[in-house]
Amino acid sequence: MFDNVRADLAATLDEIREAGLFKPERVIGSPQSAAVTVTGGGKPGEVLNFCANNYLGLADHPEVLAAAKDALDRWGYGMASVRFICGTQDVHKELEDRLSAFLGQEDTILYSSCFDANGGVFETLLDDRDAVISDALNHASIIDGIRLSKARRHRYANRDMADLEKQLKETQDARRRLIVTDGVFSMDGYVAPLREICDLAERYDAMVMVDDSHAVGFVGAGGRGTPELHGVMDRVDIITGTLGKALGGASGGYVAARREIVALLRQRSRPYLFSNSLAPVIAAASLKVLDLVEQSNELRERLAANTALFRSRMTEAGFEILPGDHAIAPVMIGDAAKAGRLAELLLERGVYVIGFSYPVVPHGQARIRVQLSAAHSTEDVERAVAAFVDARAALGE
Repeated sequence: MFDNVRADLAATLDEIREAGLFKPERVIGSPQSAAVTVTGGGKPGEVLNFCANNYLGLADHPEVLAAAKDALDRWGYGMASVRFICGTQDVHKELEDRLSAFLGQEDTILYSSCFDANGGVFETLLDDRDAVISDALNHASIIDGIRLSKARRHRYANRDMADLEKQLKETQDARRRLIVTDGVFSMDGYVAPLREICDLAERYDAMVMVDDSHAVGFVGAGGRGTPELHGVMDRVDIITGTLGKALGGASGGYVAARREIVALLRQRSRPYLFSNSLAPVIAAASLKVLDLVEQSNELRERLAANTALFRSRMTEAGFEILPGDHAIAPVMIGDAAKAGRLAELLLERGVYVIGFSYPVVPHGQARIRVQLSAAHSTEDVERAVAAFVDARAALGE
């Protein structure tokens, strides 16, 4: 039987390659940092890394590594269990309490990833009497999580408050309504208008959920994300996020929310009930990350400076970058094959970036998504810009 399937799958893979949409996985032989060593899938050697979610540069921070090593001795390697059986340690409860306090929420529940967190919310809270209203550009994990629920599904155009209000008016017969949005949209770097969303939610008696994975740790005065940035920390009902980006870059996710929501998730959320507990070493290292984030603004300020420098230099060089001041700086190319080729040329010039094309972004909107880090130096940023200019010339542009 599989011989027939094999031929079909091979043909599909060939079509992906011919369309310039194939996504190779390059192999890194070093820790995640501002510079990494590429050992396969491209020119080997040390290259500047401008495509990681390591916004604060904490993935190889010495204090985080020390906390992780200490945790291995104290807590062991893994739990070999789910939370409600024998998978809960003091370190898990401590991290949940710290996240609740940091994000200004009543309680927090940990998941193995934010994908699982988003996959566990909607089915638990909503049924066919309810409606979920989702931004059209929300992350795939939100889309998949909504599909698992029986709630009526409505979409509003990206950050379009008139369309959101229209959907709210059309769902007034629902028992519960949940508006859900990314805090920062990962392909564009655009920030959701949370104050306006909360205003509409209060007017139409709806709840608000924000996936703040690309904001927590470095957006807002204290790094508490887009709710802090917009002054609505007390008006957002559910915050999901990850420990795998700015907060250390490992893995793990969470839901921080109203106390009753978290309590129900502990009882009925399938990804929580049927997945192993977060590794204790990650929980302990994440506590150290929160210490570093709360103790100083230095890393956030350095990231903001690097972001501003890259955006201004690239604009001066004639590149099109989507507007904003987020550390996600999409360099718009348009053609998928051209974006992939440009990424290859940049790697040859010592800059590691990735071309994004359909189905990750719409047809005709291929781009190089550059992500700045506090770990980058001013010289790193200037070198990246120079590499873009040189690679563009080599591409014949």
